[in-house]
Amino acid sequence: MSYSFDLVGVVPVLKFFEHQQRVEQNPHRGKAYLGSYQCTLDAFIKSTQAIPYKPNWDWDEVVRTIVDFWFKHEAKVRYWRSELEILGQENVIVAQVVNFEAMRTELESLFDF
Repeated sequence: MSYSFDLVGVVPVLKFFEHQQRVEQNPHRGKAYLGSYQCTLDAFIKSTQAIPYKPNWDWDEVVRTIVDFWFKHEAKVRYWRSELEILGQENVIVAQVVNFEAMRTELESLFDF
């Protein structure tokens, strides 16, 4: 399977958890969101264990994708780390993990009549 990981923003903690409860209940979804109080590689790897309604993905491969992102996008990591520090403790940094195969299946199902 092929995965992607990207840091997407900083949001208030409550808003992030409300989003997870509302949107991420489908175990067959093509993407998942990770939230962390710290913008560190270890924190995001740990956050993969806390996903409610965790999809049936290759989570070892997801972790490898996160590590690969971390080493290739140092400037982006630094930017989001500073944004999180500026906005304070009431917020989390959010990342998106995409499973391309599941996303394709999800999108194709939109065209099934």
